[in-house]
Amino acid sequence: MYTIIHAIVGYFVLLLTVRVLSRRPGAQLTPTEFVLIFLMGGVIILSTVGDDHSETNAVCAVIAVGLVHRLVATLKIRFPRFGAIVDGTPLTVLEKGQWQAETMSKMRVADDDVMAAARTRGVKSLDQIKYAVLERNGAISIIKKQN
Repeated sequence: MYTIIHAIVGYFVLLLTVRVLSRRPGAQLTPTEFVLIFLMGGVIILSTVGDDHSETNAVCAVIAVGLVHRLVATLKIRFPRFGAIVDGTPLTVLEKGQWQAETMSKMRVADDDVMAAARTRGVKSLDQIKYAVLERNGAISIIKKQN
């Protein structure tokens, strides 16, 4: 019974902390934010099923991780180069009808992935695309050619 109560309290602590720290939809989370969520979840799990069942330790650990995340977010804003290192930079995978094969290979993106993203934007063929950009969050942005 204690484990169930501990898990419920942990859930609400995580929910509150993530709500305070970020307002982006899940598809737009950066890798840093995914790490934050998994790390906090791991802290709660360990305190729920591990040897240390201290609610205080779990809450303090989650708050500490949240504060470090806030610090990193502040540093990313203050020092754009740091932000580029932590979150990465957008990469062009298609430019004026030419696939950027080296970039696509390094990022493990196939032309089918780009075309799938294009179809969600109503683009039916490659000749309608001016640029395709692999964003920092892993999404592919499509910039259409002007007619």
